[in-house]
Amino acid sequence: MTPRIITPTYHVSPQISPEDAAAAREAGYTLVICNRPDEENPPELQSEAMRRAIESEGLRFAVLPLTHQTMTAENILKQQELIEGAGGPVLAYCASGTRSTVVWALGQASTKGADVVLETAREAGYDLSGLRPTLEALAAS
Repeated sequence: MTPRIITPTYHVSPQISPEDAAAAREAGYTLVICNRPDEENPPELQSEAMRRAIESEGLRFAVLPLTHQTMTAENILKQQELIEGAGGPVLAYCASGTRSTVVWALGQASTKGADVVLETAREAGYDLSGLRPTLEALAAS
């Protein structure tokens, strides 16, 4: 597990494994969000296997698979609601951590502005500069 800090309470990671569940608990996460569709993973990394492992450590687990087609306003809002309702630090993962960062960025643009969102993502190692026009439009709305 190699989480990257987006905010003090929202971290993202490339794909984790069931063996990472104890480390997630020890790191203080209260919720783990899977943003990776099952079709991208072998059975041992699919959401139900991950749910069993994460919940066996006493953590909450949520599944919100994201692709280019499902990065909708509804799913952006769902991710925000999951984060806000977590009651503590959140770890979100996908293949590389990029989708989990993008969904956060799209949800934060209207309050933080494009520059802050892009800089925050960059500091975590994610170049979202291609999203600037979308983030600026969201910030202006």
